Amino acid sequence: MSEYQYYEFLAVDRPLSEAQRAQLRALSTRAEITATRFTNEYQWGDFKGDPRKMMERYFDAHLYFANWGTRRLMLRVPRAALDAKTAEQYFYGDTAASLTVTGEHLIIDLCADREPDDYWEETPDLGSMAGARSELIAGDRRLLYLAWLFAVQHDEVDYEATEPTVPAGLAELSAPLEAIVEFLEIDEDLIDIAVEASPDLGEDEPGEIGEWIALLPVPAKDELLGRVASGEGIQVQALLLRQFRESVPGRPAAAGAPARTAGELRDAAAAYKAEIAKAVEERRRAEAAEKEVKKAAAYAKHLDDLSAREASAWVRAAALIETKNQRDYDTAVTLLRDLRALAERNGSLEVFTKRIDDLRRQHQRKPSLMERFDAAGLA
Repeated sequence: MSEYQYYEFLAVDRPLSEAQRAQLRALSTRAEITATRFTNEYQWGDFKGDPRKMMERYFDAHLYFANWGTRRLMLRVPRAALDAKTAEQYFYGDTAASLTVTGEHLIIDLCADREPDDYWEETPDLGSMAGARSELIAGDRRLLYLAWLFAVQHDEVDYEATEPTVPAGLAELSAPLEAIVEFLEIDEDLIDIAVEASPDLGEDEPGEIGEWIALLPVPAKDELLGRVASGEGIQVQALLLRQFRESVPGRPAAAGAPARTAGELRDAAAAYKAEIAKAVEERRRAEAAEKEVKKAAAYAKHLDDLSAREASAWVRAAALIETKNQRDYDTAVTLLRDLRALAERNGSLEVFTKRIDDLRRQHQRKPSLMERFDAAGLA
């Protein structure tokens, strides 16, 4: 298996300046670098840069893929959009799922070593996952909870540790979250168990949002419009959505059920997997049994047809043997085995055995034919 590594970084909130692009070029002469994207592939060798430092200084999203099994996703969000204490309740370890707090940002780091990818059809798409960052900025906490489940899956959370606040909408993940689950192979059975404590996700009504925006103070609107004009449209959209959702009373945000422990979730997921495996095995056995019944019925009909032409079948078997052709030998042996099955069904096995003995004496100087007879039990 040849070595393959893929690095991708995205600048979402602000494009890279010329000076920043020059600094990044010093890290790699072969990378593709634009105002919003940095990508590099390696068939040999390694990247000189430090992805975590690059995230701290330049980028909002990062994806790493190596065909020996390592997969990594990093997302950076402004601290002004996500309270550090709120985020920290979802992070316990420092390997599979970790959180770094810098002066202005929070950096979510999800990494897993899985089975090697012996082949791949296409490089993973960071763009399909980066939308989860905007959802998080807008107040959607599902990414944080999935990060916690990912740590649970990799045994980085103590058995007795209770789960953090369960966000709404785990049963209906967005496309970016689905892409993250697929890329990191987050245990979907574990997600299915967690869903039991997650309420349905409420929907935003365009009219309600418009009415809410109309009530905002004029200076606040002017500030937001200025940010949009300076290229922060995505951030402003997320900020408005978050503030609107926080202002709506009674909007489902988290379950009211008692918190479960990491161990309870793991055990429930394991039991769920066992139930699914049992159901799959029972279905496989039922399908196999049905297939055998159909096969037996088809063979019985075949013997019925053979019974009507039994005499000519013996003649044909003898003629095939006389050709001394190896393929004809195989055909003859197959036909003789069917004639034996017919004799067993009709209670005439003694007559069949005598005719086979006659054939063996007649053709005993044909070793390859005798070998076939022996292998087929035609003695």
